[in-house]
Amino acid sequence: MTPDALSRVFAALADPTRRDMVARLSEGDATVSQLAEPYRMSLQAVYKHLRVLEEAGIVSRPPGPQPRSVRLEIQALDLMDTWIERYRSRAEQRYRRLDAVLAAMNGDEHEQDHRDGHRSRPEGAGHPDGP
Repeated sequence: MTPDALSRVFAALADPTRRDMVARLSEGDATVSQLAEPYRMSLQAVYKHLRVLEEAGIVSRPPGPQPRSVRLEIQALDLMDTWIERYRSRAEQRYRRLDAVLAAMNGDEHEQDHRDGHRSRPEGAGHPDGP
């Protein structure tokens, strides 16, 4: 799939009804009538949503007589996953580097506090047997 295909996938999934249809199809194939059941819209409106999902490559309907099952096409989800994972990986690397820097800074502060504490504390201070 091309970058334009990725744009079509994201655009198709921008609509909450279409995302819900995809979620339902992740459980298994369904006919258009089954997909239409929970929505308060005409069958024609459901077909329009399905057309957008089909054009984006997210769902397919095999040719043939009605009723035809609508099937989720995993390749479109794989495309999105690959794109998202690339940027998630980069962000996680950046945060790991930041965590390492902060840990090193925290370790330096702890060592400095520990050294300062030994120099500034009078002999026997803080010791149970001390003055």
